[in-house]
Amino acid sequence: MDRRKNIAASIGGWSARHRWWALLIWVAFVAAATFAGNAVGTAEMKSYENETGDSRMAAEIVDKANFKDVASEVVLVQARTTLTVRDAEFRQTVMDVKKAVESTGQVEHVRTPYDTEPSPITKDQRTTLVQFDMKGVGDTAEDRVQPVLDAVAKVQSAHPGLRVEEAGGASASKLIGEAIDKDFVRAEQLSLPITLGILLAAFGALLAALVPVALAMTAIFSATGLLALTSQLLHVDAATSNVMLLIGLAVGVDYSLFYIMREREERAKGRDKRRAIEIAAATSGRAVLISGITVIVAMAGMFLTGNGTFMGFAEGTILVVLTAVVGSLTVLPALLSLIGDKIDARVIHGTTRLVTGGRVTWRRILGVRGGQSRVWAAVMRPVLRHPLISVLLAGGLLVGLAIPGLGLKTGTQGIDDLQGDYAIAETFKRIDAAFPGGNGPAVVVVKAPDVTTPAFQASIQDFKRQALATGEANEPFQVTVNPDKTVAQISIGIKGTGTDAVSEHAVRTLREKVIPATLPGAHVTGETAGSMDFNDQLSRRLPFVFGFVLLLAFVLLLVSFRSLVVAVKAIVLNLLSVAAAYGVLVLIFQKGYGESVLGFHSTGSITNWLPLFLFVILFGLSMDYHVFILSRIREAYDKGMKTEDAVAFGITSTAAVVTSAAFIMVAVFATFATLSLLTFMEMGIGLAAAILIDATVVRAVLLPATMKLLGDWNWYLPRWLGWLPRLSHGDDEPEELPEQRVPAMIG
Repeated sequence: MDRRKNIAASIGGWSARHRWWALLIWVAFVAAATFAGNAVGTAEMKSYENETGDSRMAAEIVDKANFKDVASEVVLVQARTTLTVRDAEFRQTVMDVKKAVESTGQVEHVRTPYDTEPSPITKDQRTTLVQFDMKGVGDTAEDRVQPVLDAVAKVQSAHPGLRVEEAGGASASKLIGEAIDKDFVRAEQLSLPITLGILLAAFGALLAALVPVALAMTAIFSATGLLALTSQLLHVDAATSNVMLLIGLAVGVDYSLFYIMREREERAKGRDKRRAIEIAAATSGRAVLISGITVIVAMAGMFLTGNGTFMGFAEGTILVVLTAVVGSLTVLPALLSLIGDKIDARVIHGTTRLVTGGRVTWRRILGVRGGQSRVWAAVMRPVLRHPLISVLLAGGLLVGLAIPGLGLKTGTQGIDDLQGDYAIAETFKRIDAAFPGGNGPAVVVVKAPDVTTPAFQASIQDFKRQALATGEANEPFQVTVNPDKTVAQISIGIKGTGTDAVSEHAVRTLREKVIPATLPGAHVTGETAGSMDFNDQLSRRLPFVFGFVLLLAFVLLLVSFRSLVVAVKAIVLNLLSVAAAYGVLVLIFQKGYGESVLGFHSTGSITNWLPLFLFVILFGLSMDYHVFILSRIREAYDKGMKTEDAVAFGITSTAAVVTSAAFIMVAVFATFATLSLLTFMEMGIGLAAAILIDATVVRAVLLPATMKLLGDWNWYLPRWLGWLPRLSHGDDEPEELPEQRVPAMIG
């Protein structure tokens, strides 16, 4: 083997020979990155950076206009009987609310339906709002809103005949934000022990279980520190760190598993410690490198969306995958060199024992003997004996799962996205039912030398008149002017739910008819407008994202395996996995199958940003297993084994690793299904389902069956591509492969 063509082998060999230097460099890197990140702090996106199109123009004008940061709250006062705002009891309740909130000293600008500028009242006059602003900076209002919530609750107790409930930005951040934060903490706390437990079951040894987790966590720490530095140039969404933990733990542990399992296998064959590490570096290390690059390429596709959230996710996930790859190639060989056979010290009896004379008993929990899985060997017999039937059955299953995905319908995150017993969510729904569009109004932003002149104020009133006359807009109507009097922010309710066609048509009416006639040059933002602009841009960018990811993945696989067929087949199989995951999402979250089991209520749609995010993440992660298995198959083939035998040997040899890695990924992703936000439930179930499908149906059935059918055509490379470099897939010494066992195994 020409070591110049196997970077992983060169790096791993150096690290094993200079283990203390490798460890010191890694520790110093993690410490420096973490310290620098904490010192600088992660720069989160400004509000407008997550917007696109007309919405972004409006939001950017508002951001630069120095509006006072205000947190607005409302109290819903609604009769449970036939009372109306004209009745004394109703009026007394409203006045008690006003007095109660003002007595806290935390509010200002209180408005009721009895003031000169009244709060909105429904047509039946049985529902109204008491509106007010929290004092101080809006960003910190949630820290001061609890006394106000308590005061409103006392009024409710004193007037049981009416419904008295508070909602708003500060109260939502307080009540919902705290609950969601607890959800994330719980999911993160579950991820580590679950991962450690599966690794203990796989290895039966404490050190072997701790090393992958430790490497993954240090990669996450260092990547988070690096993110703080890079985010100064490209700001990120607050959820980026949660996504990094999810991906970092999954790939970091997987890469370590690939490496450690191969090193243990070589030791079981009688190799000395140094030679076993060298072979692991040349084989599994190279697979990790190719896999990591493929994942990074897939993540980079999100940069092409032009959306701030996606680009931030790409930034964070690329950093965490990159650091996980670097750690696996450098510090892991050093750790294995330092720990040696002590890594197999038994903590679970009956699963493994210390290496004696270079031999080791493999994990019986996984049905592994001599490095090959008995369970997967049993699965492989009928698959390789009847490859066409296997392809038809497995392919039919995936196509059947994918068909519902054709009806995938996307929608924006709304209050229905919040699952669980949250009283404030019901309050928001009642307000929206009484005053449609009040929770998610259209926000018209207009800029002028002076928006307070009589002429300009007349234009604003003309806008209000014409907007209401369309029948698609309604109260509440509110105008806010910045301190320089150069920007007016006009909030107006719109018909519909905020996420349906009615609301979208209302926004188009404002943009195309009302604004050109009354406030030329104004821009429209808000939840509905923002969602429309997001969907429009995403639909334009999707072909570029998909094309970028598929093309670069194809080129990478073509160069790595020197096979046109392998590259094309890998793309097709991965797309099948993703399509099947889409189908599962539609069946569960759109059609509602399994609602009672998972404890959620379907909204009839999938969050609009999730399908693209899942495609990029799943396409990258699916390559982990594919590259690892194919590398082992190609290694055996290059050493003289027939394609059919190499397939059986490669898959059964890697089954223990793939099974353990899949269990870990599925378990980690599934923890996100316990969160209160439906979006994260969808993400967790989608990722878990796709990985499970990929590691079983695709890798254990479709991959070997198609390779058996194609035979030596698997390695077809046109002559005009003969210039591609020849890369090694194994160590530089020939070895005796267990050819005699393979035919017996496959029948």
